[in-house]
Amino acid sequence: MDHKNIVATIYLKDGQAVKDFADMQPVGDFRQIAKLYNDSGIDKILIYDLSTEDEEHERNIHAIKEIFRIVEIPIYAGGNINRLEDIKKYIYAGCKQVVLNGAKPVTVSLAAEAAARFGKERLIVSVENVDFLFKHSDIMEEYFHEMIVMNQRIMDSVENLTNIPYVVQFDVFDETEVMRALKRENVRGICGAFFNQPETDIMSLKTAFTYAGIRMDNFAPVLRWSDLKLNSDGMVPVIVQDYRTAEVLMLAYMNEEAFQATIITGRMTYYSRSREALWIKGETSGHFQYVKSLTADCDKDTILAKVSQVGAACHTGAYSCFFNEIVKKEYSDKNPHKVLEDVYKVIVDRKANPRNGSYTNYLFDKGLDKILKKVGEEATEIVIAAKNPEPEEIIYEISDFLYHTMVLMVEKGVTWEDVTQELAQR
Repeated sequence: MDHKNIVATIYLKDGQAVKDFADMQPVGDFRQIAKLYNDSGIDKILIYDLSTEDEEHERNIHAIKEIFRIVEIPIYAGGNINRLEDIKKYIYAGCKQVVLNGAKPVTVSLAAEAAARFGKERLIVSVENVDFLFKHSDIMEEYFHEMIVMNQRIMDSVENLTNIPYVVQFDVFDETEVMRALKRENVRGICGAFFNQPETDIMSLKTAFTYAGIRMDNFAPVLRWSDLKLNSDGMVPVIVQDYRTAEVLMLAYMNEEAFQATIITGRMTYYSRSREALWIKGETSGHFQYVKSLTADCDKDTILAKVSQVGAACHTGAYSCFFNEIVKKEYSDKNPHKVLEDVYKVIVDRKANPRNGSYTNYLFDKGLDKILKKVGEEATEIVIAAKNPEPEEIIYEISDFLYHTMVLMVEKGVTWEDVTQELAQR
């Protein structure tokens, strides 16, 4: 059985996040909103494009691309879909699935075309009443993978007409009613305004749902507190690391209460030895640490926490507490990801701050056609070099190809993160 999902919604109007369909009041930076959802336990993000014109539609597509770069959880989107090209744009922007509006006459013909082109697994239909299902129950399973039911009061009618799983929207949060819905076999998840609010504790909700027998995607520790070896104070030291960069951020301590609170809330919670009190990192500063993983060492007497850090980890304002250098030996960093990122950053800097005699700036000055010509030439050189039994030549040519590809990436605004996220989805 799949986990049940909690789905948060972002409404985009003219490239900005707004409250909802009826209220176009801005609600903050969509990037920050998406990042919070990604870290706080939300399982999927549903994005509604509220544009009415093509130019505005393009701005919202661009915003969706930015959201895709920020988050690891799946995103899916809908709105202003009038032709197959609109569906393709959402998919190319990073959407795992596209939501078609069941109230629009063009939906069925578009779904047939899109299902043939992209597969029905990429298509969802939203319904506010059962009219669409009455008219098209015979083709639902052929064209759609899932539904969004915008009115929880029609769930019985929906299930009488189709077996397609669905996410149901709750206009008002009632924990008992939400639990009843989640226990329905065909309900895949829930959404609604309550789950969009930054103050909603998603991980605590998931824990409550889990205790009620609902399978949620939350932390289920393999090791218990009793499995760990405590120090003389009855605590375990915790090394905290940025989950993206692997930078070590800080060292703190947990007692059992802090450990359990971290598991339940998904936010790093420690025990302050100086204050002799529980300490939620970021509770006063807003610099929360959202848990990505907890791992015990070989002796089970130390925890490594990989986190998404909001703001600075150190009370001094530094991102990491480890900045007082003692000794340092120069070395060449050969970590592939770091090397590619570093070269990419140099190319970005060359574009922003041109230098006389720079070959990179020469390529940018000549324009896209020149860059594409060089990428094609270097790809051909790889093919030729591959016929050589010795590896040195192909190593050299692949390096040239990657460099010119990165110039192309910078020219087109594509990052390594975009590429690796796309690969990770395949």
